Amino acid sequence: MTNDAEELVRPRSDSGDADIYDENGNVRGDFLALVGAAIADRDTIFLRQHVARLHESEIGDLLESLQPDQRLALVRLLGDEFDMTALTEVDETIRREIVDQLPNEQIAAAIGELDSDDAVYILEDLDSEDREEILAQLPFTERVRLRRALDYPESSAGRRMQTEFVAVPPFWTVGQTIDYMRDEEDLPYSFSQIFVIDPTFKLLGAVDLDKILRTKRQSKIESIMRETNHPIPAETDQEEAAQLFEQYDLLSAAVVDENDRLVGVLTIDDVVDVIHEEADEDIKRLGGVGDEELSDNVFSTVRSRFLWLVINLGTALLSASVIGLFDESIEKMIALAVLMPIVASMGGNAGTQTMTVTVRALATGDIDIYNAGRIIRREAGVGIANGLLFSVIMGMIAATWFHNYQLGFVIGSAMIINLFAAALAGILLPLLLDKVGADPAIASSVFVTTVTDCTGFFAFLGIATWWFGI
Repeated sequence: MTNDAEELVRPRSDSGDADIYDENGNVRGDFLALVGAAIADRDTIFLRQHVARLHESEIGDLLESLQPDQRLALVRLLGDEFDMTALTEVDETIRREIVDQLPNEQIAAAIGELDSDDAVYILEDLDSEDREEILAQLPFTERVRLRRALDYPESSAGRRMQTEFVAVPPFWTVGQTIDYMRDEEDLPYSFSQIFVIDPTFKLLGAVDLDKILRTKRQSKIESIMRETNHPIPAETDQEEAAQLFEQYDLLSAAVVDENDRLVGVLTIDDVVDVIHEEADEDIKRLGGVGDEELSDNVFSTVRSRFLWLVINLGTALLSASVIGLFDESIEKMIALAVLMPIVASMGGNAGTQTMTVTVRALATGDIDIYNAGRIIRREAGVGIANGLLFSVIMGMIAATWFHNYQLGFVIGSAMIINLFAAALAGILLPLLLDKVGADPAIASSVFVTTVTDCTGFFAFLGIATWWFGI
């Protein structure tokens, strides 16, 4: 390896990890060039020394930065030294792109080395035929665990859980438990608590590791165990499970089936991923881009966005029809055509502000039947206050601009009406959509924009037509 390459992959810490990021947190271009050259030259020595040893998240960032043809080549060149966990760090499009090109035998061998939650994350994207073929190659116990997790609904706690955990009976002593953890090889790589179960695997309680370490060996587990903090039913939506972690500051939580039997554990690292995914999903849906990924091709991106653009076109035509009702007024007073977009734009922005806060509050469970009335009144008050403030500002601007104080009064009145309507639409529409079972993050933006546009145009042009008698 050249001196430049040695400098590039210099250790950044005592752990020996390579510094592959620039000051902006992106994978360094010169490192990408070296990796690309190594792939082209099939230099497996360089790749195994300076790519295989990276953290799984770093390999994921590297895969996303490489060209599509380089990604699969890198995975194949690394062979058994490629950490399949890195595929949980890339978006779905790239993951499927790589996995679909790998032989099922290689995937099965790699899956067997992963934690169950990471294995499920990869398996759930596969076609059922390939998934069954891969599962058939795994040991019986591992196969049963993964199938059980895959049977739970998508985006549920059961899909996210790790099926490896430490469970002991209540009559064991602390000494027996410690010896078990020292001698047993088939235990999770890391864990923070031990679960206590009866012979039918029904969850009885849990003991934190620090409690184990501070208790005498002869003490019974049942004497130091506590009731499990908020066991999570496996069917629970992953977003609700994440809210429990946030509310009660949990590091891990037991996952139980419908009979309260322990089936897995949900850990904080999985919950952090859930929070990130749910926030990312809400932001995309508010923008009407569906499940789009940055790695998607042009066709997939167009297909993802087309439907909502069609819906937006329909709402724009509805707004245009409102303007059409006042075409004669606009022809007689050209200032109306100049000013009316301002009224609609201000209403749209105000409605979006309220809608964003409401959708996020619904997602986090911060708004419910008990405080909804108070929040609605608050937003209505904010709408009126902003309407009064901006009516004065915009009224003065319009009166000065067109030398017509009456026009300033008209646009000021329309501003109050539209900002008040925007505040109500921004909170009531998401609440209504949530009430009927629709995802407010998907549909709210279109409806709120339609309400503010139509109300703004109608209020401004209607008041102007009445006031000026045109």
